[in-house]
Amino acid sequence: MKRIEANLAPNAHAMNPEILQRTVKVLNSEGLHMRPADKLVRAAVGFQSTIELEREGQIADCRSMISLLTLGAMQGCELTLRAQGPDADVAVAAIVQLFESQFNEP
Repeated sequence: MKRIEANLAPNAHAMNPEILQRTVKVLNSEGLHMRPADKLVRAAVGFQSTIELEREGQIADCRSMISLLTLGAMQGCELTLRAQGPDADVAVAAIVQLFESQFNEP
């Protein structure tokens, strides 16, 4: 499994060792490009939890735009969203909402 890491929150999982996992689908016609990746990073940095996306064994830290862009997630692509930490449930809900709303792009 290939892992891409950048600035993971230290001890984010200390209070909640449970890993929450959901499948999200990229609905944007342009895929997960710069604007949606920026929105994803801005959302992720607001949480204490470690938040990752995985595609075909490649794992990206949601706090790193470059890490997210290397996933090459095009429209229709399914990604595994994982979060672990004290606010993982809220983080997952917020990230799922971004994907479902197509990152509020036209």
